[in-house]
Order: sequence, then C-alpha cells, then structure tokens
Amino acid sequence: MQQRSGSTIKGVVTVSLMVLNVIAWCLVLFTVAIVKFLVPVPAVRRWLSRAMTALAEGWIGTNNAIFRATGVLALEPRGLERLSTREWYLVVSNHRSWVDILVLQAVFNRRIPFLKFFLKRQLIWVPFLGLAWWALDFPFMRRYTSAHLASHPEDRGKDLEATRRACGKFRLIPTSVMNFIEGTRFTPAKHAAFKSPYRNLLPPRAGGVSFVLSAMGGMLHTMLDVTIAYTNGTPSFWDLCCGRVGTVRVDVRHRRIEDWLAAGDYTNDPAFRERFQAWLGGVWVDKDALLDRMLS
Repeated sequence: MQQRSGSTIKGVVTVSLMVLNVIAWCLVLFTVAIVKFLVPVPAVRRWLSRAMTALAEGWIGTNNAIFRATGVLALEPRGLERLSTREWYLVVSNHRSWVDILVLQAVFNRRIPFLKFFLKRQLIWVPFLGLAWWALDFPFMRRYTSAHLASHPEDRGKDLEATRRACGKFRLIPTSVMNFIEGTRFTPAKHAAFKSPYRNLLPPRAGGVSFVLSAMGGMLHTMLDVTIAYTNGTPSFWDLCCGRVGTVRVDVRHRRIEDWLAAGDYTNDPAFRERFQAWLGGVWVDKDALLDRMLS
C-alpha cells in the first residue's frame, strides 16, 4: 500500500472548483428541466431529455478536467474496448467509497450512455445535486425494513414498482443502469456482520439485478462487470480532493446477458431464484480473485 500524502490547499481548491462547477451546470440543467415539465409533447420531452443528458456529460467532463488540472485522480483503466453510446448496458461494481461514483463517471463519461444510479430517497434533499438527479430521471428508492413491512404490509412491493417505473423511462433512450449490488459500502465491520464468504466483497444482492433485467424486457444484452481497486486504501471524498487516493485500478469485463436471466420470476420461482443467485455468485467469486491480484 502506498503512503498517503496530499495537500489540504489542493483539497480546498478542488472542492471549490467542483462546487462552482455544480452550480454553473445545474442552473442551466434546471432551466431545461422546467421547460420539459411544462411542455406536454412526448417528442419534445424526449429531445429535452437528450439535451439534459448532454449537459450532465458536460458537467462530468468539467469535473474530470478539474481532477486532471489538480492532479488528484490517477486512473489505470482496462477493458474499455468495444464500448458504445448507442447501446443499453447494465453496469455492476464493487462498492468501497463514495469516490467510486466519481471514478466510474471519469472512466465511462461519453464512452457509454450516461450512468443512471438507483438512489436512496433521502438524497433528493442534497443541495443542487438532489434536484439535478431528479431532473435527469434518476430513480429514488425508499427501502423498507422487514419490521416496517411486518406492520405495514400495504407497502410490500412498492420498491419493485418504483424500479419498474424507472426502467420504463430507461427504455426510451440508450441508458447505462448502474447498480452497486452489495447494497452498501464495504467495511470490515459489515464484512464480519454479513459473514461474507468473499475476502474483499460483501455478498451480492441478486433480487434487484434480476428485477431490473426483467423490467427492461430483454433490452439489456451486455453487463459491464467493473472492479475498482484502491492501491492506497479506501479513500474518502476529502482524500480524493487532497490528492491522497493514489492509483485507482479499474477493470471492466464485458459479460453477455443470456436470455434466461431476464425471463424468470425471481420472487415467485424458487428454481429460477437459486439459478440466478448461483450465476451472480460465480461472478462475485471471479471478482474476489481479481481484486486479490489487482491489490497485490
């Protein structure tokens, strides 16, 4: 592991530039979003959606330019061949830090359709960013605990219905559906609590992935299996801004999504559920071994 270094001054400069970047692009984005909200014509709305996506790619592109100018993010990506902005992709990745999102955006911006994440509903209140995510049709999910569902059975299935509505919008224009299928960021405490059978990963949550594939109706033919390895230890956002992240290795593997993966009923078919979990578990075994090699 590399020795952490970096500069607080560099952190202040990077954060300041990123905040200015968010404000500048979001003001334009919100203006277009208001027009889209007021105009009822579907064809015009689709065109405005594409315009907002282009604005979002400009926003991410400027972020990447800031990282290059301040020298805070050193990437070693591989597997970026054969990518297209005209395809629909399912993108899955291991999850270590909030920095993962910025890494994925830096690697994939303008190489594939704009990444759409499933977000916790509370994140809609994040200043500027929450409204920007809403305007860009990011799906906001309300996660119900088992205790809540036991006392409020009427809420059962609402999270899946929200996924179905979001995927309906994704079908209109090429989209990259992003999913951190561990469900949360990896920490040693969570690794122990979940009794994970993997050395570097938490167990994957197969249900959400299966439902996305089913809701997209066979439009997703390729899964981009992304593995992120931080050679300097798991970073925070502030570590990134100060230039303390070190080299970030990113491996992208193209996996064909076979027809059966989108054709089954994960909720009600135990045989399909077991087969799907076995397939995803195999992907995770490969990823765990790959992380060992990337970090060695």
